[in-house]
Amino acid sequence: MLTAARLLQGYARGVFPMAESAHDPRLFWYDPPLRGILPVGGVHASRSLLRDLRRGGWSAHLDGDFDAVVTACADRETTWINAPLVRLYHQLYRAGHAHALEIRHEGVFAGGIFGVTLGAAFFGESMVSARPNGSKMALLWMSSHLARCGFTLFDTQFLTPHLARMGGQEIPREDYHLLLAEALSRRASLSAHPLPSADQLWQEITQTS
Repeated sequence: MLTAARLLQGYARGVFPMAESAHDPRLFWYDPPLRGILPVGGVHASRSLLRDLRRGGWSAHLDGDFDAVVTACADRETTWINAPLVRLYHQLYRAGHAHALEIRHEGVFAGGIFGVTLGAAFFGESMVSARPNGSKMALLWMSSHLARCGFTLFDTQFLTPHLARMGGQEIPREDYHLLLAEALSRRASLSAHPLPSADQLWQEITQTS
């Protein structure tokens, strides 16, 4: 049976687990020839997304309810997150190696992202939108916060059109392993700095774009 310790060892080797479906208890290791990554700091924000951020009402919260974000990410018709993975992610969260960023709009859950941290690498596992732009806001906030806290790698596993529009790239497996080795040689913590406010995030993005 896969344990949380073995799961971390897998991430350190550059592989990650997925299930065929929520109803399949088996887990399989994946090591794709092309790996998706997002920039740490500098995720692309469209003009419409920036306008939405500027209108206000948005806020981000780290580890306020980790299990709820994982459940929301898995609550879809087709998912690779099965019960064993939910259990393992909870164990990693309890050990300080998994985190969830929750986005709220006017105090109501709007989206989020969760992932695993090791060294200065953040392995983004899944994200969810409960309202328009919810997951995009989660990516903006997470990318900014990773940069503030000294992370050097934002791993998205695969590249989707959604991620590509926000600055995501595909890189060869060999290049990914070089970035991973560099990130694992460093130390970083998501608790090193507080999350930026919506105004701080907007100013940061507009000043660097």
